[in-house]
Amino acid sequence: MLDPSATDDGHDHRRVGRGGPPRTPIVAGLIVAALLTAGIVAAVRLGFGGSTPTGAAIAKGRPAPDVAGMTLDGAPFRLADQRGHPVIVNFWGPSCVPCRTEFPLLKAKAQEHAPDGLVIVGVLTDDPPQPARDFVRTYGATWPTVVDPDGRLRAAYQAVARPQTYFIDGGGILRAIQIGEVVASDFERQYATIEP
Repeated sequence: MLDPSATDDGHDHRRVGRGGPPRTPIVAGLIVAALLTAGIVAAVRLGFGGSTPTGAAIAKGRPAPDVAGMTLDGAPFRLADQRGHPVIVNFWGPSCVPCRTEFPLLKAKAQEHAPDGLVIVGVLTDDPPQPARDFVRTYGATWPTVVDPDGRLRAAYQAVARPQTYFIDGGGILRAIQIGEVVASDFERQYATIEP
């Protein structure tokens, strides 16, 4: 009796199951991607309309939360002590590739706008201090980096990504927010909102 699935070449071409290999890993991957996307969208929305753990919303035109803590060098730092100066707060870490890419621009702008009294302060998030110390030493950072080991500062600023940069005027008012790497045109446009 002839097997209907056999062909002239002598091979059995019957399909196992329908549609080939199981689709479970593909479907699971799509579900995970959708959930991550929804979480990021929700975080971004909360970041600009939600509230900090103390209940105060962070938004342009409102006072910036204080940045207070110890720097990589072990010195105390308080954003409140910088009143009267334009300030840039940059959430970063050495394992973040865009953070590393934008570093030379921040260094150049710190020098260019030094006559304006510009203060740049980094906030180290999601990385240990030693690699950050090595990085700033190697690349010659001229500004302090405050260590945020428990994520308190990141939560207060509702930073959803690295790098994330906040432009604060001399009165301590948040004027602009940059999510992602700052490029020269971004910097100048947003610095104009805090320039003395």
